[in-house]
Amino acid sequence: MAAFAAAPCAAHAPPSRRTAAAAGLLMLAALAGGCEVGERPLPYGNAPPAQRLSGQRLLAQYQCGSCHAIPGVAAIRQSTRGPVLAAFGRRSYIVGQVPNRPDTLARWITEPAALVPGTPMPAMGVSPADARDMAAYLLALE
Repeated sequence: MAAFAAAPCAAHAPPSRRTAAAAGLLMLAALAGGCEVGERPLPYGNAPPAQRLSGQRLLAQYQCGSCHAIPGVAAIRQSTRGPVLAAFGRRSYIVGQVPNRPDTLARWITEPAALVPGTPMPAMGVSPADARDMAAYLLALE
């Protein structure tokens, strides 16, 4: 009788083949489900363009870029004290604890210690109206 080698199953394949197989299956599942990768709308990214533009300007005015890297916001000096805020609109939580919604983000900007006692994020004297515009810009970041 002639012996033949059976093809290895995915569980026993080298890690690179398992990773590629898993990625392929995930892609097929996403396409079969009718959604395309990367096309999920931002949950709160629909603020009017004028409000988002105001928020971008205010983030620069309050010098938020001195602690955070924020796409589209110039900074006098860059620091790594605060987290990078790229793709902030896709985040589920603020500082990993507070739901990322327009109302809570605006409150976080005006009074961070009220939401997370002991946070290193300082209160910068931002008015509630300015905070809403700043939140609108951040929530539109993909």
